[in-house]
Amino acid sequence: MATDCCECCCFFFLRHNRKDPEAAIPNLYKHSSEERLLAFSVDQEDRLLTHSASQHGTKSTFNNYGLPSDNNVSISTDFSKSMLPIMDPFKEWRGSWKFSRLDNTCENLTPHMLVKETHHVVRSEDSNGNKMINEYVRECKIGTGSYGKVVLHRSKEDDKLYAIKMFHKSRLRKLRISPTETAMMDVLREVSIMKELDHPNIVHLVEVIDDPESDHFYMVLEYAEGGWIFEGSGPVGGIGEAVSRRYLFDVVAGLMYLHQHNVIHGDIKPENLLIGGDGLIKICDFGVSCLFEDGDDEVQRSPGTPIFTAPECCVGVTYHGKAADIWALGCTLYCMVLGRYPFKGETLQSTYEKIVFDPLYLPEDLNPELSNLLKGLLCKDPKQRICLEAVANHPWVVMDYQPVQQES
Repeated sequence: MATDCCECCCFFFLRHNRKDPEAAIPNLYKHSSEERLLAFSVDQEDRLLTHSASQHGTKSTFNNYGLPSDNNVSISTDFSKSMLPIMDPFKEWRGSWKFSRLDNTCENLTPHMLVKETHHVVRSEDSNGNKMINEYVRECKIGTGSYGKVVLHRSKEDDKLYAIKMFHKSRLRKLRISPTETAMMDVLREVSIMKELDHPNIVHLVEVIDDPESDHFYMVLEYAEGGWIFEGSGPVGGIGEAVSRRYLFDVVAGLMYLHQHNVIHGDIKPENLLIGGDGLIKICDFGVSCLFEDGDDEVQRSPGTPIFTAPECCVGVTYHGKAADIWALGCTLYCMVLGRYPFKGETLQSTYEKIVFDPLYLPEDLNPELSNLLKGLLCKDPKQRICLEAVANHPWVVMDYQPVQQES
């Protein structure tokens, strides 16, 4: 494809195939297969850590282009040669959870609910032989997080269930996600953000257990007993407009709270939307989240999941995080209503091409108001994309509710 055609397009997607290799899509190098395209949970922790590294494009098992050196890579040789890793803007962690502006400062957040900090860990067993971490008794494994497994535990103190994300600090320190950052820094950043958040539509961080004498690191989280909003491994069928509207209403409320508190989630998708015991939807997994200051939400780090990635994230080194979150929200609503992804190709390359170039397909018999909302959410030009306040007051959203109110 000639570059002249791309010069006339608002997204210079394929210029990397010609004379300007450094204009390559900088965020594509971090995923390579259908599994990474969808980025669903995996069972094996070691495989999870490899998957997490692939999201950030660096690991010893990668080739020179940041692509895994396995036989499942479905990207053409010419295309992969142009995928040049970019420097992550975050600086090396120096023993503090407070970061400068480029390091995602959390000083602009106001804490609402105290998060317990525990600096000792006792691993033991109860009288029934169940493994214990301090007062938490293991029930069963329930999933995987960004860098470690998630296990359901019951507290012997209050008899409540909690989801505990479990990490090995030595592995996190060895796993580099950029030339200047390790996975441990990602986890610490997730903790620093979650410690300052308190909203009914956001999973609450209850306790952090970090014993300097132990290699284990734990995040004790509120347990959403309803699971994630889809059953199975993907959108095999829509859940209907009424349910989708109710879910979207909660997600918009939580996302408005995050953006108002200068937090970019970075990985909004069905798998990160859980159903609490009260029936409310709760946003979880802040592993790729970041903070901004002074209304400047320009982000340089790689977004979370390829198939929910906004067009501007595919073509530039920087993008605006709030608009990218809104695009991912649109993909999520599309999945909820129609039971499929709005832009999905056979390979990673074709998927990104569809995201950038293909028109949005909507069934002719779709509710006109819903169609209008999806067009606004999935507008390829981020400057023209609908804002969250407009989503909160959209006729399709408020059909059964009052408009979502912003919270300070």
